[in-house]
Amino acid sequence: MNQLLTVGQTIQSKNSRMTLGVEQFLGGGGQGEVYRVTVQGQPVAVKWFFPHYLRQDTRLRERLDRAIQLGPPSDRFLWPLEIVNAPGVPGFGYIMALREPRFQGMADLVTRRVVPSFHTLVTTGFELAHSYYQLHAKGFCYRDISFGNVFFDPDTGEVRICDNDNVDIDGQPGAIGGTARFMAPEIVRGETPPNTQTDLFSLAVLLFYLLMNHHPLEGAQEAAIRCFDRPAMVKLYGTHPVFIFDPANDSNRPLPGHHDNALAFWPIYPGFIRKLFTRAFTEGLTDPTHGRVRESEWRAALAQLRDTLCYCPACHAENFYDAEAVRTGANSAVGGNCWACSQPVRLPPRIRITHGSRHQIVVLRHDAKLYAHHLDRNKLYDFSRPLAEVAIHPTNPSIWGLRNLGDDKWVATLPNGEVRDVPPSRTVTIATGLRLQFGASEGELRL
Repeated sequence: MNQLLTVGQTIQSKNSRMTLGVEQFLGGGGQGEVYRVTVQGQPVAVKWFFPHYLRQDTRLRERLDRAIQLGPPSDRFLWPLEIVNAPGVPGFGYIMALREPRFQGMADLVTRRVVPSFHTLVTTGFELAHSYYQLHAKGFCYRDISFGNVFFDPDTGEVRICDNDNVDIDGQPGAIGGTARFMAPEIVRGETPPNTQTDLFSLAVLLFYLLMNHHPLEGAQEAAIRCFDRPAMVKLYGTHPVFIFDPANDSNRPLPGHHDNALAFWPIYPGFIRKLFTRAFTEGLTDPTHGRVRESEWRAALAQLRDTLCYCPACHAENFYDAEAVRTGANSAVGGNCWACSQPVRLPPRIRITHGSRHQIVVLRHDAKLYAHHLDRNKLYDFSRPLAEVAIHPTNPSIWGLRNLGDDKWVATLPNGEVRDVPPSRTVTIATGLRLQFGASEGELRL
């Protein structure tokens, strides 16, 4: 690749008037190239655009100036910070935060170069839904949600979103139409430019890839294509899209030997997640306004999915507790057999937390934690500070308790009817029938 800048060359920031030295070429793509520089002792990245791309994307500078002025929706976005120029070099670039080495690309997940836990995958999905929720809440449209601009930490699930020079005010025309296989059908058909509704479709595709390691529209119809040219892609993703698990249309089912990831992963997840994906890729294919799943719905569902995780006692694989399937007697990974080793999985301890007319169930696995949104449904999602955790007795591992990590006391009603306080840092033993009062919410333990 021809490098636009050279190591040692100086560039100038527009607003702060700093002179910066180019230290390293990091890589390039279709829009430009990325370099490392240092600002006030901290390494940052500079994206410099190709001249031909600047001629194509005439509103780029306008978008960048607006983004810099308004600031990022959150620290998950590698957001434009300042415009930079270089003497004698046409065009311009911008400064953004440097992605840390711990973050891996989504392509590494799909190709199985990294194999994170289900907990990590679900956390990544939650972070993506929450991040795009914050972006859309500012009136922005991302326009190009896809593998190429999302990175995640395989250990924690924390995400970073790059290429934010594509971000624009919802409804504005632009040069970016999206990435093939992630574009909504109406974009593929040429009926509309990217907008927040098409972002929702792209987000659903990204989440399906994240959890199922497969594309939601690639089944028997895709396997029958002999020449994967543009007309074939327009038909598969635009004019005749069919969800591979559409309950009313089995013409595009995944085929063994071709689509094994989808066949393996789909039954592992609880019914409420499968229902959301089904809606996203049935109603959501034809009714962008009412059929698409909102970011807030994904966020709530993925937070709930985290709460259903438990471990197989035989092989320690992560399984999901499906309360609805257990209640109705349907086949379920938990309450039935482990998906990994086929051994029976005993139902783990659970706490049912009720707040008004709403309730949620959290599986109390050995490393489970409760957060603010568990104890008070009016609280925002914040996984940085747990308010309770499962604690195992130091001398008798068969005795489990729930430790108060918050600032407020709980009131416990023991199975024998005795009432006692559980102040901060203290633990109450988990037992069937134990009730805990968390302010406006009440939790009931079940084994």
